[in-house]
Amino acid sequence: QVQLVESGGGLVQAGGSLRLSCVTSGSTGTTSAVGWFRQAPGKERRFVAAISESGGFRIYADSVKGRFTISRDNIKNTVYLQMNNLKPEDTAVYYCATTYSSSPSWSRGSAYRDWGQGTQVTVSS
Repeated sequence: QVQLVESGGGLVQAGGSLRLSCVTSGSTGTTSAVGWFRQAPGKERRFVAAISESGGFRIYADSVKGRFTISRDNIKNTVYLQMNNLKPEDTAVYYCATTYSSSPSWSRGSAYRDWGQGTQVTVSS
């Protein structure tokens, strides 16, 4: 089982930036693809972005394209989510998770196996 710990959340004004980090440990020895999801109060968890094992393939939700960038450093066992031009509607708890499924399923939460505890991002207007 893989453990994931998110960090980097906080309070920021609209138009500002944050970088989230997701540190993984306890790997089975096979690096997995990693995704970011978010859940706003009273709303369903939604896909944000995902990155392949090597980092060479990435996908994004339409709502964050051009503003968010997912990347990874496999030496540090860390996946990042750089969030620029933040909007109040980006306010949510952000979670990272691992998946061993193929890329067409990456936008579905059911494709992910291990999840972190989440980090709160609040964007004020």
